[in-house]
Amino acid sequence: MEFRDAVRRRRMVRNYDPDRPVPPEIVDRLLEHAIHAPSAGFSQGWGFLVLDRPDDRSAFWAATTPVAADPDTERRSRWLAGMTQAPLIIVPHANRSAYLDRYAQPDKGWTDRDEARWPVPYWHIDTGFAALLMLLTAVDEGLGACFFGIPPERTPSFREAFGVPDEFVPIGAITVGYRAPDTRSPSLRRGRRPVDEVVHRGRWDG
Repeated sequence: MEFRDAVRRRRMVRNYDPDRPVPPEIVDRLLEHAIHAPSAGFSQGWGFLVLDRPDDRSAFWAATTPVAADPDTERRSRWLAGMTQAPLIIVPHANRSAYLDRYAQPDKGWTDRDEARWPVPYWHIDTGFAALLMLLTAVDEGLGACFFGIPPERTPSFREAFGVPDEFVPIGAITVGYRAPDTRSPSLRRGRRPVDEVVHRGRWDG
């Protein structure tokens, strides 16, 4: 598949064929492509939790799904009905310490490890780059995928369920699988903003 086609076809898929597992060689390619993402100082401060066994996937949804008191329970139930069919979940994690340690090394020279030196948290951005490469790889392999957030109040239960060390922060999760018919997100009715509306050439106010 041409790169331009992978970009054009990429969308968030929220329903999967539960009877078609993701082949192991494709799982390996998803992860191999992820680690080719750029990272500041080549810090590579990421970690990926792969959940492809039924028990592990069930534990993930049990740990991360908000309780029934969610005011939008009906909508969430419809979302979960499709998402929980995914045969593969990958959870990308960012490690801030890896970046602070890397930039305290002699070739970087920030010996104080001061987080204030960072204009933005590159550990999150770089892990997001890795996640995007997995989303595009899924399209290239004829699969669907969806990146979504883990509610912050559920992060402790997620950590406990899977033994995630404190220094690793989940930036979200990715479901992957063969597409099944699903409903387009209502958000897409807004339409894609045109290039001329979001690009400023030379000066922002020019």
